[in-house]
Amino acid sequence: MAKKHTSTTREWVNTLFWAGLIAIVFRSFLLEPFNIPSGSMIPTLQVGDHIFIKKWSYGYSRYSFPFGSWHMWDGRFMATEPQMGDIVVFRNPANESLDYVKRLIGTPGDTIQMIAGRLYINGKMVERENPQKYIIAHLPKEIRSVGFYKDNISIKGNRLFVDNTPAKFKYTIEYKSRNECMASQICMNGGIDELTEWTEILPNGVKHKIIERSDKDMYDNTQAYKIPDGHFFMMGDDRDWSADSRAGVGMVPRDNIMGKVWFVWYSHNYYSPLLFAWNWGDKIRWNRLGLGIN
Repeated sequence: MAKKHTSTTREWVNTLFWAGLIAIVFRSFLLEPFNIPSGSMIPTLQVGDHIFIKKWSYGYSRYSFPFGSWHMWDGRFMATEPQMGDIVVFRNPANESLDYVKRLIGTPGDTIQMIAGRLYINGKMVERENPQKYIIAHLPKEIRSVGFYKDNISIKGNRLFVDNTPAKFKYTIEYKSRNECMASQICMNGGIDELTEWTEILPNGVKHKIIERSDKDMYDNTQAYKIPDGHFFMMGDDRDWSADSRAGVGMVPRDNIMGKVWFVWYSHNYYSPLLFAWNWGDKIRWNRLGLGIN
């Protein structure tokens, strides 16, 4: 019986070892999952999105692997260059315990500046077109059983209605705990944040969506940033609500980039716990499952 117990224990240890090794290799070389905790990349990425990044997109640095902060080596192998417009996950150079996801806006040698809410790259204003209404609703979880009503807007689960008709514009709905709501001025003041969505056209032809509250917010006028060799300039698609290379993060070294965002494999709005299967229709954003990101 003792030998049988020892054999069973050894099998369990071997199984756990190989499972752990396979998981580390998979996350280091192929795909790594991340979740989106903030709205800095709305409308492209939503709070509650769970994404995969491709680890092979730009080659591998020490940050591609566990314990990358130990500074085991510098540089990348199998390296290729990120391109303007790519959405990437990177290790924050100002705080190596944090991973950020942003859009790459500037490459080495470029000059980046915001003037009156408009993005300038190398002294030329970046074109934007097709303005559309966009709403972000920050709602306390406590209202989920009764719904939200304000003026001509009503919200239930993942659905927003104007005059009892499904909204024809795009929107984001987030449900927050009591403490999160109390920390949010928008949530405390009625929950509705009205913005404008634009299609921005980068100099290399990449088109992507951004949102703006106004052209007079905190980061709408900046100095001109000259990007040094081996570094990149990152910005959020929510231009007025993003800690990025304009605000605290600074230029991102090439080695800090971990991979390119590929697709959303799961998304929810924090409406209720996942175990409450009867609320899945109002919690899960079904239209985002499997959504490719660019």
